[in-house]
Amino acid sequence: MANEGDKSIQIREDGRLDGYDRKILRILALDGRITVADLARQVGLSKSPCGVRLQKLQAEGYIQGFRAVLDPAKLGLDHIAFVEVRLKDTTEAALQAFNAAVRQVPEIEQCHMIAGAFDYLLKVRTRDIKAYRAVLGEVVSALPHVASSSTHVSMEAVKENAL
Repeated sequence: MANEGDKSIQIREDGRLDGYDRKILRILALDGRITVADLARQVGLSKSPCGVRLQKLQAEGYIQGFRAVLDPAKLGLDHIAFVEVRLKDTTEAALQAFNAAVRQVPEIEQCHMIAGAFDYLLKVRTRDIKAYRAVLGEVVSALPHVASSSTHVSMEAVKENAL
């Protein structure tokens, strides 16, 4: 259920979204399973106009989909490492090859191209340090154009949000 007191979800004005649209997005970000009737009541619209707005937000790509949020600890996947990756080659072809390969690795939850001292930052989730070591040695190090990597192990996730 959406927590109306939660101010952590920020939807900024973009000129195309009005207050109702932003409120719909805020509520859905907290509770993607809310019924249209309950959403409409919380937003202050009747069900039909709220449903139309919801469909429009989906069609325009503001809402990319709905999914279950799983508990990694209950699934035995509570080891998180952040990996700085430096590439040997940063031509567009090399970047595309690396990007495509990363998308195929289930243990890599996130991959960000970085402007700075290294090229990419990966968030890797495994069951423990032994499993992480195997992923690093057999998978991450073997990705296209990897020159080196540096690992930072997370001791505790203080905040994790979709937005």
